[in-house]
Amino acid sequence: MSAPQWKNPVVKWIDHRLPIFTMTHHSLVDYPTPRNLSYWWSFGSLAGVILVIMIATGVFLAMHYTPHVDLAFDSVERIMRDVNFGWLLRYLHMNGASMFFLVVYIHIFRGLYYGSYKAPRELLWIIGLLIFLAMMATAFVGYTLPWGQMSFWGATVITNLFSVIPFFGDAIVEWLWGGFAVDNPTLNRFFSLHYLLPFIIFGLVFLHLWALHEHKSNNPLGIDIKGPQDTIPFHPYYTVKDFFGLGVFLIIYLGFTFFAPNFFGEPDNYIEANALVTPAHIVPEWYFLPFYAILRAVPDNFIDVWGILPVIVSAKTAGVILMFGSIVLLAFLPWLDRSRVRSAKFRPVYKYLFWLFFADCILLGYVGGQPAEGLMLLIGRLATLYYFVHLLVFMPLLGKFEKAAPLPESISAAVTSAGAKA
Repeated sequence: MSAPQWKNPVVKWIDHRLPIFTMTHHSLVDYPTPRNLSYWWSFGSLAGVILVIMIATGVFLAMHYTPHVDLAFDSVERIMRDVNFGWLLRYLHMNGASMFFLVVYIHIFRGLYYGSYKAPRELLWIIGLLIFLAMMATAFVGYTLPWGQMSFWGATVITNLFSVIPFFGDAIVEWLWGGFAVDNPTLNRFFSLHYLLPFIIFGLVFLHLWALHEHKSNNPLGIDIKGPQDTIPFHPYYTVKDFFGLGVFLIIYLGFTFFAPNFFGEPDNYIEANALVTPAHIVPEWYFLPFYAILRAVPDNFIDVWGILPVIVSAKTAGVILMFGSIVLLAFLPWLDRSRVRSAKFRPVYKYLFWLFFADCILLGYVGGQPAEGLMLLIGRLATLYYFVHLLVFMPLLGKFEKAAPLPESISAAVTSAGAKA
């Protein structure tokens, strides 16, 4: 691909020494993109936009926040009441976290439906999951910073999970706490990590885009590009599409920010942290609820119920293994799913199982927000069981026995009348 000829002398002078404009032109203008991408492919760029918003608002919030247990809660209230447009910065940041996870969850499920994790995009998928894990860590430590009741007790519960790590668990928990309980050193550590992790995410996003541009985007048909007739330039076709998607997204995002800013929050977090008063129901943010349900799904008498393994792990340990395993297992999907067909459009059985898996994840999210007792506990255990059966049993078996529909000759043949005639 030839380098563009820049007419502006300043741009030409800079680009000759540092070809940043040429690189941008090749990546965002001339970049050959499958001609059949739908709006489901706009969520990757939306995630990039919200990441920039989160970093920008976070930097300004950090100018007024005080990471000290005696001052953190009041400093957040000062941001809300005394800092010019501080309320807007905080609500943009607070609701931005929910919007970020919402966009990324849609992005992940789109990848699952259209088989975007399959060869040769395995590393692209794995880097995406690393971004997701980094997001979870960033959101967790950030939720601690307002130092409300749910912040304090959420930090206490989640950090205690690391104690299940053999030999080093207690030492890791003490390092995270900076002592023997969640206190001022903990808050300082979490503030430092919350400021650092978004830049790590930014670096992972760069690698994600690099891997994406190496083998191009997947597409709704899940077939490879056969030639120039299957692609169109990224600009103006997909830039216009992405800007329209951004407009719709901003309406929803700013709608929550201005009219329902606490819709995703917990009322208990507007009460200052008190180590002597435990909230009646400790729940994480909504985007952690499916994994919280999996964590609580293991019965107290885990080993006695299953009667298979010797007594080597407690229910707490098993719950933590299942919770983290539910994410790590997704990284092995390129090898668990043995089907040669990517898109669910041509996989009649997988298509229905995908929606069943999606409904199962929604159900886990609902159960995670309810008290762990009675019927909800039973439903959570069944939903957790199906989650792992779907990934470990159904996916490999479908790849072996499912009969897929015939694939089109090419992208062009499927989406244009001229291509179909050819």
